[in-house]
This record gives sequence, structure tokens and C-alpha cells, in this order.
Amino acid sequence: MLTGKFMKLDLKSDLFKMRHSAAHVMATAVCRLYDDVQLDIGPPTAEGFYYDFDLPHRLTPEDFDVIEQEMAKVIAEDHPFECLTVTRAEAQQMIRGRGQRFKLERLADIPEGESITFYRCGEFLDLCRGPHLASTGGVKAFKLLSVAGSYYRGRETNPMLQRLYGTAFANDKQLRVYLKQLEEAKQRDHRKLGKELDLFSIQDEVGPGLIHWHPKGARIRAEIESYWRDAHLQGGYDLLYTPHIGRAGLWETSGHLDFYKEGMYAPMEIDDNPYYVKPMNCPFHIKIYQSQKRSYRDLPLRWAELGTVYRYEKAGVLHGLLRVRGFTQDDAHIFCTTEQVEEEIARAVRFAIAMWRTFGFTAITAYLATRPDKAVGDPARWAQATASLEAALQAEQIPYETDHGGGAFYGPKIDLKVKDAIGREWQMSTVQFDFNLPERFQLTYTGEDGQAQVPYMIHRALLGSLERFFGIMIEHYAGAFPLWLAPEQVRVLPLTEKQRDYALAVGEQLRQVGVRYSVDERSEKVGAKIRHAQLAKIPYMLIVGPKEAADGTVAVRARPLGDVGSRKMDAFLATLLQEQTSRALATTMEPSPKG
Repeated sequence: MLTGKFMKLDLKSDLFKMRHSAAHVMATAVCRLYDDVQLDIGPPTAEGFYYDFDLPHRLTPEDFDVIEQEMAKVIAEDHPFECLTVTRAEAQQMIRGRGQRFKLERLADIPEGESITFYRCGEFLDLCRGPHLASTGGVKAFKLLSVAGSYYRGRETNPMLQRLYGTAFANDKQLRVYLKQLEEAKQRDHRKLGKELDLFSIQDEVGPGLIHWHPKGARIRAEIESYWRDAHLQGGYDLLYTPHIGRAGLWETSGHLDFYKEGMYAPMEIDDNPYYVKPMNCPFHIKIYQSQKRSYRDLPLRWAELGTVYRYEKAGVLHGLLRVRGFTQDDAHIFCTTEQVEEEIARAVRFAIAMWRTFGFTAITAYLATRPDKAVGDPARWAQATASLEAALQAEQIPYETDHGGGAFYGPKIDLKVKDAIGREWQMSTVQFDFNLPERFQLTYTGEDGQAQVPYMIHRALLGSLERFFGIMIEHYAGAFPLWLAPEQVRVLPLTEKQRDYALAVGEQLRQVGVRYSVDERSEKVGAKIRHAQLAKIPYMLIVGPKEAADGTVAVRARPLGDVGSRKMDAFLATLLQEQTSRALATTMEPSPKG
């Protein structure tokens, strides 16, 4: 199954072992086929496996068949995977004997006192923790997928290696299903559709990871934001707007300059004071909280912001809308009392589910991440916060797994994953307690007893970022957005020049009720106009010829039904507006009865 990056690998699972073993089989084949191969790492992943190589030959997809044939030989030879536990001196000698300079550096990363192991399969020997299958013969259905550049250790100042990707499954049927899904994902790729539908672009002259929303994409964003704001106001939130920059002292107090500086952009000097563009919105919301004294009567405070933040991401990980450097978070922070915690968590979870269902995502699962060994905050508050998170998931009957020790050092959290139209899972919504920032900023409120109390602070993001969410939406709908989100909802197609005036009159009726439309006035045949509108993925086409002009009707084509018959304009508009206001995910237009 294709997944988002959140999928966790079970180190003991047969699939993990098979993919890890397949990476070694692939490396064995590459070393047999090419000279002067330097090896780095070759782990399994949520979607398969990869191995990083440095070799004079530039790998291309044309090499895949030859490598796969050699892999098949290694599998047929059924070499056992033999684990060797050695001393550091023995390991150094083994690596030097094979001339593997990257492996020597990886060996130095292993802490003193920790076991050092190698795995051998046939002539191939690799510094590796394992685990693996019993033998290479256990690797079943596999396929090489792609090759890409990858900086050694992910640092742009280091050598560029060649990362060869593959996947492996227990049988051919599972592999075929995956490859079909992968092909479907290529057709739905938001970068491809974004260009074809003129939704967004990334301009080299401006900089990588910085998104330009084109008119059509901006129209969809406006609809998303409008719904988001209305839903939050109806859900008891207040909206905030905060600055894009803040003095260095703010980020020192928050701890970002201690723990997150590598993800922040260099400071700018303003009036002899260093300022940073914000990587997060939290400190600004906290400063608003601190702008006046707070009482238990004021709580809970639910504050939400569509706040644009900037984070440094390495060039190699940037990926269209899904991984960017400037993005708008649908951020919210809830400040509440001990007694309010459980209900606020339940509200946030219900809110997230309702919002995802509105956008057409119904398969939702969750992870509950609990206290790690190193954590800040009172253990009793951790226990209550974790219990509140778990109670909310159980009350809403959401399937979840417990990620023991997987919480951040500053609080436990719920991560919600949604499944898209082709079965991929994406980590999206987060409900996160924070025991760190209230302590750093010394947040308090006056309790019923008149004493200063520390509020619970909950970070909450539903869509994550608008950029990433939009990318996932493009792929989920393959660019064919439901009516309420479509940048162009209706296109009017006059059959000939003689129907132009009637087509414009139809358009005026659409405009008066707020429908997003256009009139195709080109001197093209109607078939070409229909094809053009289909490629633009427009929900409705209204074809008007002499009969329609005489009768005051329109011939309706609905996506994806095709021709649904003739309609009076008032009847068509009634159906259209009901579909719009209900945020229907598919057409509600019924074909006209025949005869």
C-alpha cells in the first residue's frame, strides 16, 4: 500500500525482513555488475526499500532489467543471511579490507559498548543491525522503481550518491496491486495536474519550496479558507492574525533558537535588533494570552489562525506542495483548565472528523503517542492528558494504535491519518499537549480558589498546512473537484455564433446567483469545446443551440455522467445551488426521463 510518511515499520514483521533482505540482494547485484561500488545505507521503508551507492556508472531506468535479472540469480542461489558479531577493531579491518569509506564513517556512529554486527549473504557483507530473512530465497515478488540523487548523510556539502529504490511483497498479486496503485498515483500527481489545470507553480527565480497560487488554485483556496473560518466560528473558536516576524528574544524564550535553529532562516536586523521570520505561530498566541490577566471564568480560550510560517527544508526533500519552505498552517491553540481538558480534546477530535468528511475523506485512523523517557512537565499532568486523549478516541469510536513513548518531550498527542481515493494514508490532523511553552512563558490563570494555576495548552491542526492539504486534495480527486470547490463550476457552450447572445444571457443568470462560470465563445465545433471542458474537469457544461434558445432551456452535461438531458434554467439553478450549499461531493443531477 502507498502511504504517507507516517506509516511505522514493525521491525519484527516478515515484510520488514523481506524488504531489508531485498535491499541487500539488490546491493549484491549492483556490486556484481559494476566496478568501484561504494556502499552507504540500504534500509526498508513504508513503501519498499532503497540503497545508496557511489559508483562511476550512472544508473538509469534502462539498467533496471539487468539488475533485476542479477537479483533473481542471487535469490535463486538461496544464500543464508549470516549474522556476525565483531569487535570494533575487527569491524574496521573488515571494512578497510573491502575499501568501503562510507561504512567506516557509519561504524564511527555506533556508540561504544553497543554491539557491532555484519550480515553476510554469499559474497556480500554489510555493516547492519538486521533483522533479515533466513536466506535470500525468501525474497519473493520484487521490482525496481526509480533512481535519484541523495546527498551523503543528507547534507548538501557532502558527495551526491545514487539512491536506487525498489519494493517487495509476499507474492506477485500484492506486487501487481501495488504497481497498479503506483501508476494511478502517477496519473494523479499534483505537480502534473497542477500544471495541466493551471493551479499553482514554483518559480526558480523566486526560490524552491515557495508556492505561487494561480487564479484557479487561489479560488479553491479561498473556498477552503471560507469554509474553515465559518466552521471555526460556529465551533466556538475566535480567529487571530499575528506577525510574520518576531524579535530574537521571543524565540529564545520559546526555545526555538536552542532546539530548532537549523529549521529557521537567518535573522534580519531591524533598529539594531535581530528578528526572525516565524517557523511556528505558538509564541504569538501565547503573547496574546499574556496580554491581560486570565481567570478560570475566561477559559477555555480557543484561538485559531491561518498563519503563514517559513521553515528551512533541504532542497533534496522538497516535493511540490507536499514539502515546502513557506506554508500556511491551520493552527489553533486551546487554553483550558484541568476540568475542561477531556471535553476540549473530544471537541477537537469531533471537529477534525467532521472537517475531513466534508472534504470527502471518511477512512480515518489514529495514533496515540505517549510519554517518552525524556519529558518535561508534571507526570500527573501527563497521565491526565494522555487519559483525555484516549477517552476522546474511544468516545468517537476511532480505530487507534498506541505509540508507547512516541510523544514529543513536551506532551502526548493524537495524530489522525486519512486514507485517500486510491488507498494511501496521510498523517494530517494533530492534537498535541504542550507542557513546555506554558512553563517557559510562565502562563497562569486565577483559579476558583483565587490562586495562580497553570493552564493546559493544546496545539491543534486539522488540515496541517493549506499547501500540503491542497496537494493531497488534487490527488484525491484527480483534479476533478466537487462543485463547491471547483474553480469553474459551469461552462456555457453555444452551438454556433447565432446562439452567442443566448449563451451570454444564460451566463448572466449564473453570475447573478454567484456561480463561477465562463462562456466558450470560440468558433470551434461543439465537440472540441466539450473536449476542452472535460480536460479542464468542469462539473457542468450547458450546451445551447437553436432549440434551447427558442425554448429557454439548456442541454446539461454533468461530470462524470455525460448528457443528462434538457432543463429549464430555474430547475437547473435550483439543483446546482442545492448541491453547492450542501457541499455535495458528487453531482446530484438526475438524467431526464427518456421519451
